[in-house]
Amino acid sequence: MNEEIQAQTVRLVRDGEQVGIVSINEAFDIADEANLDLVEIAPNADPPVVRVMDYGKFKYQQSKKEREARRGSKQVELREVRMRVKIGKHDRDFKVRTARKLLNDGNKVKVSVMFRAREITHPEVAKDLLDEFALELEDTAGIERNPALEGRFMSMTLDPSRKGQRSSIAKENTIEQTDNVVESVNVSESENEIA
Repeated sequence: MNEEIQAQTVRLVRDGEQVGIVSINEAFDIADEANLDLVEIAPNADPPVVRVMDYGKFKYQQSKKEREARRGSKQVELREVRMRVKIGKHDRDFKVRTARKLLNDGNKVKVSVMFRAREITHPEVAKDLLDEFALELEDTAGIERNPALEGRFMSMTLDPSRKGQRSSIAKENTIEQTDNVVESVNVSESENEIA
């Protein structure tokens, strides 16, 4: 900006129109005459491109646009729903309703199963619990992070923006059902051949 510009010749832009290639002294004179700043906007060009503008006003307008953009956007929060391995059906249904409400508000939800004492020796129970939880909420959200063990917790993250995507659990169940159908067809065909 202004005296910090090192180039001897520059391509000058004024009022949105290109003036042309001029010496740096001539560009300073034009900027002083208009009572504005000379700002380098493309330093890597040959010759560098400079613009005559009110730099303070430009910075103010930029910060105003950024504030407007921040005001219009909603911050997505990560909320957590915790439960135990030995949770009852009614309590689990309540946790599902709570998670659904949080997801409908646009928040991501971290679902955690807490282990106590020797419960941690059976992580498959917690994985099944989280898989069922995700299946019940697949119309509202998709899995962002699959269930993983984190210390004394097994956690997964649900994201409301992924609700159109089928979860890996649903895909596995579909594949399993397809395999079962194919198996039963093969068994019935072999029975027909024997008879």
